[in-house]
Amino acid sequence: MLFGQSVFQSVLERLKAEEEPAEDAEAPPAHRISGFATGLAFDVMEGVSAASQRVGQAYFDNLGAGPAAEEAPPPEPEPVMPDHLARIAPEEIAAELAIAAADTQQTLNEKRRAFAKANHPDGVAEPFRDNANRRMMIANLLIDEAMRRLPQS
Repeated sequence: MLFGQSVFQSVLERLKAEEEPAEDAEAPPAHRISGFATGLAFDVMEGVSAASQRVGQAYFDNLGAGPAAEEAPPPEPEPVMPDHLARIAPEEIAAELAIAAADTQQTLNEKRRAFAKANHPDGVAEPFRDNANRRMMIANLLIDEAMRRLPQS
């Protein structure tokens, strides 16, 4: 108890005393931020609000893009399918992998990684992902079968 009051009551009295002068003070204009001496750069542009002149263009003006940014970019050329993605027969993929009886688990894993680097669906254009996916599935099956046939050590 401080001066005949509980701590809670004294805190309430102090808060009330601090609020009273704040209510008497004149509220700053709503468009100003307390503590800033000037307006923000995007609010005033040569005395005219940028938003009232060209909605959404102020961003491009700051980038230096100007009105040219409003023009549509030229369409991207159609992607061309690489020749190797057209080969989806198991015999063709087996020839590419060149699996031999002398291959070890290590060489087969290296062949799998090299094939995946060149043929993974994530690395090709969207229209060709089905072919890349099919090639990867066949290659993985062929390599898994070759690993299964390896002598157990």
